[in-house]
Amino acid sequence: MNNIFKRTVKDKAFKYIIVLFSFISVVPLIFILLYIFKNGISAINLKFFTHLPKPVGEKGGGISNAIIGTFMIVIIASLVAIPIGIIVGVFLSENKKSRFAEFVRTSTDILLSIPSIVIGIVAYIWLVKSMGDFSALSGGIALAIMMLPVIIKSTEETLKLIPDHLKEASLALGVPYYRTILKVILPAGISGIITGILLGIARIAGETAPLLFTAFGNPFMNINILRPVNALPLLIYNYAMSPYHQWHKIAWGAALVLIILVLILNIIAKIVIKKWKVQF
Repeated sequence: MNNIFKRTVKDKAFKYIIVLFSFISVVPLIFILLYIFKNGISAINLKFFTHLPKPVGEKGGGISNAIIGTFMIVIIASLVAIPIGIIVGVFLSENKKSRFAEFVRTSTDILLSIPSIVIGIVAYIWLVKSMGDFSALSGGIALAIMMLPVIIKSTEETLKLIPDHLKEASLALGVPYYRTILKVILPAGISGIITGILLGIARIAGETAPLLFTAFGNPFMNINILRPVNALPLLIYNYAMSPYHQWHKIAWGAALVLIILVLILNIIAKIVIKKWKVQF
């Protein structure tokens, strides 16, 4: 009985320790969210979303140009990174022992660890200097480079978990290889792939360094992808570094909006995952 009692006590103690440390890991996030909400909620109103920034010294102003610019840059990055990332992830999952696949896998790991400011400098040399101007396109491509390894790794690891008998059954029925990948393998792993896309977007949504070298920023409304644009991370950085109290207030409001946008993306992804998830 003593051994059973000791084992029960140790088991419960271990569970409580796990719960305690899990709660401790969440506490910083809670405090950050509460602090941003406290400082940012006072700046948010309808004009905050529909008006352009005001000059220094004038009260009010909004972040409409930064919101549009953020969506433009994220869409450009997604259009570039998502198809390439999924195709490369499929290749790596289908060629586990190939030397070329191992080279691509190692390159992806290295790319994942490159600092964002380095990617921004490289994008500036490759794109901005060759195009002759800062632009939303160069900013989107810079963020696509950061987004790419996340999608590749998540796609590869997800597709590795899919049972081989699904592909074998499809091929045995005479279905071509490309249709097997498109109609069987990818739908079966759609949950993990969407999660990887979400992680990629979450990673680039708040990046500032690459945009400083590529998109640069713009106090006016611009929808031309070949011209400089503003973005929420750029606006937050520039306004937070300024000596003006009104700009600090707008920066807190923009930070809150950025967090809400990421939360909305998470909710949409959960809905899509629940609808498309395939049970093996």
